[in-house]
Amino acid sequence: MRYGYWMPVFGGWLRNVEDENMAATWDYVSRLARRSEEIGYDLTLIAELNLNDIKGASAPALDAWSTAAALAAVTQKLELMVAVRPTFHNPALLAKQAANIDNITGGERLSLNVVSSWWADEAKKYGVQFEQHDDRYARTSEWLDVVDGMWRQDNFSYEGRYYKVEDAVMQPKPLTRPRPVIYAGGESEAAKNLIARQCDAYVMHGDPPEKIEAKIDDMRKRRESFGLPPMQYGVAAYTILRKTEEEAQAELARITNVQASAAGFQNYQQWLAGTKLESQMTLEEYSVSNRGLRSGLIGAPEKVAEQINRFEDAGVNLLLLQCSPQFEEMERFANELIAPTRGARNSIPLSGDSLQSAQTA
Repeated sequence: MRYGYWMPVFGGWLRNVEDENMAATWDYVSRLARRSEEIGYDLTLIAELNLNDIKGASAPALDAWSTAAALAAVTQKLELMVAVRPTFHNPALLAKQAANIDNITGGERLSLNVVSSWWADEAKKYGVQFEQHDDRYARTSEWLDVVDGMWRQDNFSYEGRYYKVEDAVMQPKPLTRPRPVIYAGGESEAAKNLIARQCDAYVMHGDPPEKIEAKIDDMRKRRESFGLPPMQYGVAAYTILRKTEEEAQAELARITNVQASAAGFQNYQQWLAGTKLESQMTLEEYSVSNRGLRSGLIGAPEKVAEQINRFEDAGVNLLLLQCSPQFEEMERFANELIAPTRGARNSIPLSGDSLQSAQTA
């Protein structure tokens, strides 16, 4: 199992908790990235939104691509999975930017998480066209064709409904071969067929292992129908690790104390309206994004370890974790679950001074 985490570019993950001591600043995320690779995390997902959908549209939110470029220069092992929305990025120019970051990392550390836009208000405020659901996936298919072509060949030309490129040359090419990994998620038929045909990995919202196993089986069949090699599979999860089940449930109750007046509630409603999900969301789940609570990584270490084993048996290769406050919770998870499975306690104790500076950055 590989362990990834969502970089807190929005200053936290809890819509019901105003201040999580996770500042949306370069200082905080750079400290977190460097620390995470010391204690065994493999990957960080850097989400892309120009407005803050967690803490409210007026709250700070870091830019994904400039943050990723900076992190590439200050980390050595961490994979940087950068979210990208085709409606916000010209594919030929994005291919150039991504190749440059891939070269900065030395190769094998830059990947894309291709996301179709869902937030109509954000698109309007930033002057970007907002398309209907299936139209977005038609655009994404062409977008991926252009990015892949730019990465693989020079004098590349392409003409489709949405994009036209004529005799384009792009150097340097990515160091990663055959190309940087392309992740994507989605639960509509349009999304799943596109991902099975054009991407390398499928990332899913949180769900119990038995549901995830069925989704993986479905995607494997789709993938095989296109005559393509196996994919990687990732799942989102929110973690609450405590010594006892009672302590874990108390924390769960604290973070799901639903406040419909919270700054991010309206954005959440727009997300529900702009996506096609396979199951209905409960009101309590609004407090944590990506259905992370459904993955069940909540409780004592032994219980959570058993659940991780179930995900692995279901075919999951990657867990994409959220937690709060992030420095402390990621440290706890690494000590209790990552290090033991890799044969060594590779966590370096975090001093009080370092922890305080991380919280206040």
